[in-house]
Amino acid sequence: MDDDRRKEVADAERGEAAELDLESRLTDEHHQSLRLWLRMLSCTTRIENEIRSRLRTTFGITLPRFDLMAQLERHPDGLRMGELSKRMMVTGGNITGITDQLEREELVVRVQDARDRRASAVKLTAAGRAAFAEMATVHERWIEEMLADVPGEDKAAMIALLSTMKRKLRVDDEV
Repeated sequence: MDDDRRKEVADAERGEAAELDLESRLTDEHHQSLRLWLRMLSCTTRIENEIRSRLRTTFGITLPRFDLMAQLERHPDGLRMGELSKRMMVTGGNITGITDQLEREELVVRVQDARDRRASAVKLTAAGRAAFAEMATVHERWIEEMLADVPGEDKAAMIALLSTMKRKLRVDDEV
């Protein structure tokens, strides 16, 4: 990173320090890893809150319902409830509640699992696929708008750095 870019980043960080968010309690004495984690969490929370609001206002849907539909869109043959729970990192009870809501709206249907007749899978209905397609297109546009001021080379650098971080994280993925 050149000196001009370092100064730009430092100026941006100082300007953000005045904002109240997850990072507002940090000082220069805090460990760099903690500062990095809270910075990532702060950015994610801001984007997620805006997306939640826009989904609710524009489509009358919650982010968890949108996320479940996104998982099912990638798996046209459907997914078992346990698999949805793992993929979305929420409890089976949460998945059941979300599925029940979407089923009442005829956006998903429970079907007998082709591999195990004792189990059922959840699939998008034709109406669910159409609704999700519309929402996904708008959702992508919102993300593009929110990140429009971040230069492409910075996005590429962040993707690369976060990919490296993801590979090196010392956490148990089974927890």
